[in-house]
Amino acid sequence: MMNIREELEKRNGDHEAFVFQDVEVKPERIRAVLINEVVPSNPADDFYGGDGAAYLSTAIPLFQKAGAQADSAGELLEQGIYLTNAVKMPKTAPAIERSSIEKSLPYLEWELSLFPHVKVIMLMGDVAKKAFNMISKKAIGKHVIPPVSTYKIRKSEFWYQGIRIMPSYIMTGQNILIEKSKAEMAAEDISVMLSIIKE
Repeated sequence: MMNIREELEKRNGDHEAFVFQDVEVKPERIRAVLINEVVPSNPADDFYGGDGAAYLSTAIPLFQKAGAQADSAGELLEQGIYLTNAVKMPKTAPAIERSSIEKSLPYLEWELSLFPHVKVIMLMGDVAKKAFNMISKKAIGKHVIPPVSTYKIRKSEFWYQGIRIMPSYIMTGQNILIEKSKAEMAAEDISVMLSIIKE
């Protein structure tokens, strides 16, 4: 077992106020990573914050709609699905600055490297898409995901180092409750991911 927060804190030499997932994981069992936008201002609302976590209140119904038998983040972990955020500091303005993404990027990269058997990485929203493109640009000199609207490309297949990369929609926040079509599409995308990791 590995505690993700402890692993990432080892690299936080300046002891900046990053928020990492405080969760015990068996890294070799993880087959899918879903990258959300940004950590919530209250850590108790994050994916592994506990039963009443706000992030789970919108994410779990998407998984259920996609056919996953899960009522908690722990049950998703048991099925090889890990949830995290691209930006590791709560946002201070409505929009997330590029600089915030860049600051958190080394930690996101390190976090992804902890899971040797990942088959799918889902990019839940534009911030995750931007962050992952920054990672791929640095590693292979180009963006994996084209800079066009998600709905135009979500059914296309993108690959990075043998991993299927799936652009989708944000799975947290109140907007998803209003934008029913995006919730439907996110659930569809999650069901594709579920079928890939079961292969």
